[in-house]
Amino acid sequence: MTGGTQTDTGHRLVLVAHGTRNVDGNQVSRAVAEAAGRRLGLPAMASFVELSEPLFSEVMEDADRPVIVVPMLLSTGFHVRSDLPEAIARASVPVTLGRTLGPDPLLAQAQVDRLLEAGAERGQRVVLVAAGSSDEAARCDQMGAVSLLARAWDGPVELATLSGHGTRPDEIVRPGDAVSPYLLSPGHFADRIGRLDVPDTVVAEAIGPHPLVVDLVVQRAEELLAAEAAGR
Repeated sequence: MTGGTQTDTGHRLVLVAHGTRNVDGNQVSRAVAEAAGRRLGLPAMASFVELSEPLFSEVMEDADRPVIVVPMLLSTGFHVRSDLPEAIARASVPVTLGRTLGPDPLLAQAQVDRLLEAGAERGQRVVLVAAGSSDEAARCDQMGAVSLLARAWDGPVELATLSGHGTRPDEIVRPGDAVSPYLLSPGHFADRIGRLDVPDTVVAEAIGPHPLVVDLVVQRAEELLAAEAAGR
């Protein structure tokens, strides 16, 4: 575990997730924000690009103190390249944008935990299923996540995507496989994975508000605070 309780630096921590119509899915980001803020000693909140409130764009417009932003996103893509910078440009206070959460060894270990909870066995072939993207940088990030999970799982891991570039789950998942959703929260994509109709497969839950996700958010936030302090 990283990051003990710190003194309020005058910043606000804002997590930004994609957003979903699934209430439980949005609650994941809120729970992680609360836990990370408590660890950092900062006021913290979750926001969303779309489909749920508060919208990140509105949070940026209303910000009244310096903000550090940690994307609750697993790979580079349109939101990171376009939506988030455009919203940040409208803020009237200093805003520092952090890196996406994935790929990262902590996420891989959290996936291992979810696989074991679902009944998967070490060495069992795993298919990591990502939401997918048409962005080549996102594809590289997904392959990085596959490599990290294979190392943490100590077994073969293949990649499938639900959209964009890549092989679809029903083309690659075989009877006897385990499926690891590369998703932070329940919602549309997790529901699609849950409907996968392949006999004798073990399907893990989405990563969710795992303690290691909180650790990772705290790490990202501490990186931003340290960079700001060094630049003063």
